[in-house]
Amino acid sequence: MQKKNITVIGGGASGVMAALAAAEDGASVTLLERNSRIGKKLLATGNGRCNYTNENLTADDYNHPDFVKHGLAQFSSTDTLVFFKNLGIDPKYEEEGKVFPRSEQASSFLDIFLYELDRRGVNIVTDAYVQNIVAKKNGFLIFLADGTSYKADKVIISTGGKAMPKSGSEGSGYVIAQSLGHTITDVFPALTKLKIDSPYLKQLDGVKFPGAVELFADNVSLQKEKDDILFTKYGISGPAIMQLSRKANEALAKKQKTEIKVSIIDTLSKRDIAKRMDSSMDKPVDYSLIGLVNKRLIAALLKEAGVEKQNALVSSLRDDTRNKIIDLLFDWRFPVKGSMGFDDAQVTAGGVSCEEIDPNTMESKLVKGLYFTGEIMDIDGKCGGYNLQWAWTSGYLAGENAAKDMEYDD
Repeated sequence: MQKKNITVIGGGASGVMAALAAAEDGASVTLLERNSRIGKKLLATGNGRCNYTNENLTADDYNHPDFVKHGLAQFSSTDTLVFFKNLGIDPKYEEEGKVFPRSEQASSFLDIFLYELDRRGVNIVTDAYVQNIVAKKNGFLIFLADGTSYKADKVIISTGGKAMPKSGSEGSGYVIAQSLGHTITDVFPALTKLKIDSPYLKQLDGVKFPGAVELFADNVSLQKEKDDILFTKYGISGPAIMQLSRKANEALAKKQKTEIKVSIIDTLSKRDIAKRMDSSMDKPVDYSLIGLVNKRLIAALLKEAGVEKQNALVSSLRDDTRNKIIDLLFDWRFPVKGSMGFDDAQVTAGGVSCEEIDPNTMESKLVKGLYFTGEIMDIDGKCGGYNLQWAWTSGYLAGENAAKDMEYDD
């Protein structure tokens, strides 16, 4: 009996998971990583703490729920917690279902990965930049940039997308997938910061506050979020904005009129604010807002409302001007003109078309023995452990299914 071999291309989260699963099921596994070490991008996740799954996730938290539901049914967030618990990662549960390692170190994953890959006999080859893969009748030929070549019975492509290119994810996997006949959907940054059109950005740079945001495309509401909001010199950021950014970029790509509605106040009513202003008639209008909103927002807010003198008494304002101030506290619109690039994005939207991948096994429907995992696929989820969960799910299923029937009579 001779083992067939599996080659995994890419030593990120999904690639390592695929290698571990395939090796555990008895395959001979080679892991090719273009960097000098595996897990480079993983070390940066969760600000170095690694939010590795989310207890609350469902298939609806992803862009193609009908596809991911098959994988999540086989390897869920609960399965992820058990898997890593068995390897020594104790979970620490935080708000909104986020789960971190109790060590609060992403490096804990790298340490256990290196140990487990070695224990399971995975051959790790670093500084291995794959340039081309050729599908043969009985397997694959893999060609590296340095002229080295490998033979494999099955190949798992785990090269990632384009987000955080410094980690090695610069889109080379798309070229390889296309050369093997696969379709690549439109690729753009997701979970990133947005650029907005506003004359007040310079004075608002660094202002942070809890609030609510809503995304509109051609005046149709697409998504609402509540969390911290941060104005910057180029636009707007913060967790709430990151969650909106995928649909914002998608709308911009469709040439739709894209706007962000910012609600500076979302815990009081307009009537509450009107009463406050009624009781502040003898105060300068800027002082009437002190203690209600971030002080640095006031000047820009009043200018947007048409107040010429910041120290004008509230009693001197016309009713429509006072109403405008109140309206802006709850509904301040900013045109979206773009987003920060892949350098700042946490995730890539778009990739290998899901229509060409078996959702139960991650195997290509076009090339037998070829599998895809993680971010190279046209799958992306919310911020908060969702995308790493897809890496674990798709990696595990690809490795497990690639290793099936891996022994044959020589």
